Amino acid sequence: MARLFIAALLLMPLIEIAVMIKVGQIIGLLPTLALLVGAGLLGMVLIRQQGLSMVMQMRRNVAAGELPARAVADAMMIGFAAVLLLLPGFLTDIGALLLLLPPVRDFIYRSLARNMVVVTTTGPRGGPYGRGGDGRRVPGPDTIELDEDDYRRE
Repeated sequence: MARLFIAALLLMPLIEIAVMIKVGQIIGLLPTLALLVGAGLLGMVLIRQQGLSMVMQMRRNVAAGELPARAVADAMMIGFAAVLLLLPGFLTDIGALLLLLPPVRDFIYRSLARNMVVVTTTGPRGGPYGRGGDGRRVPGPDTIELDEDDYRRE
């Protein structure tokens, strides 16, 4: 599986160049460049917009007492689509446009959610001997408790 991924990663630029040349032959150089630049600009706008909307959606979910898993997953997929739009090439643009479709994102989310387990743990703030939940310092095992009568400065 890793070899297939590496091979696809190495072949992708060559395939993208071949597709760009073919599109350029069909519609011309300037329209091809305009499409590539336009897709890149759309990717930049999406990255900026999606970052803000993800934060707002996460805040709404947390305020409602819900885990923001779906909002985060959608935002990550849309962010990945935006990055794909930034990359020059028509195949990456097609992949990005597919990721922008809610049914495609829903299918990916459900496929990933079937194979994931979410574990939530909590502990004292600041580590094992840090401040407890109420903000007071939790003594460690080497701490000796003294009363005011047991301590004097010389």
